[in-house]
Amino acid sequence: MPTSPSLLLNDGAAMPQLGLGVYKTTDEEAATAVSFALRHGYRLIDTASMYHNERGVGEGVRASGIDRSEVFVTTKVWFTDNGYDETLRAFDESMRMLGLDHLDLYLIHWPAPLRDRYVEAWRALIALRDSGRVRSIGVANFHPAHLTRIVEETGIVPAVNQVELHPRLPQTALRAFDAEQGVVTQSWSPLARGGLIADPVLARLAAKHGRSPAQIVLRWHVQLGLSVIPKSVTPARIVENLDVFDFTLDADDLAAIASLETGERTGVDPNDRN
Repeated sequence: MPTSPSLLLNDGAAMPQLGLGVYKTTDEEAATAVSFALRHGYRLIDTASMYHNERGVGEGVRASGIDRSEVFVTTKVWFTDNGYDETLRAFDESMRMLGLDHLDLYLIHWPAPLRDRYVEAWRALIALRDSGRVRSIGVANFHPAHLTRIVEETGIVPAVNQVELHPRLPQTALRAFDAEQGVVTQSWSPLARGGLIADPVLARLAAKHGRSPAQIVLRWHVQLGLSVIPKSVTPARIVENLDVFDFTLDADDLAAIASLETGERTGVDPNDRN
């Protein structure tokens, strides 16, 4: 079965490049999808407290039969819990729901800059990492200014910055900034919430390579060196999404995909989430 290569994080940990996202799934759906995905080659599972399915994710990890040491689990603290003590309490609740004794990656879900609590949240993540309860720490939806501030105020660089990223919103400047800082960029909404699937450019490339449009887009993420977490609860699509490591997009393909850029977001701008 297909497997994902890993990306080396700046703290020495290895994170699978492609994983399963579980946004907008119930506990029951998440448990089933996670167990199936792990039994079919996945090793990275991404959830968040706001998804309200951490319990299901933990159940799926245990039901899969895959040794916990082989599974990389990510969850996130919601922006209303940004702050030092608030983040520590949110972490304890997430771990209770997951039923795990340690976490592989913990992220600040949004900076919520008008609340001005994300630096204190970052200090809490540093404390959790230093205590050994979390292996790696990072952020999500951070612009360069947000990243710069937490690094300047704490001296600690996030391992990961998870952001909305797809051919319509390739985040070229942000990817370059993350790379300069040694931060792995991870893509959420990698298929623009399904909005790219019917695009004629991708249909043409899919026919050329004998793949699906979704596989073309996920291969694009992989070739950019990104980590990517497509969401699905459909078994066939879960398997298909991981099967993107045995073909290559050429320069013409990449140029065609670059033509899809519009700057369009499926979610909100991080500065507007408060």
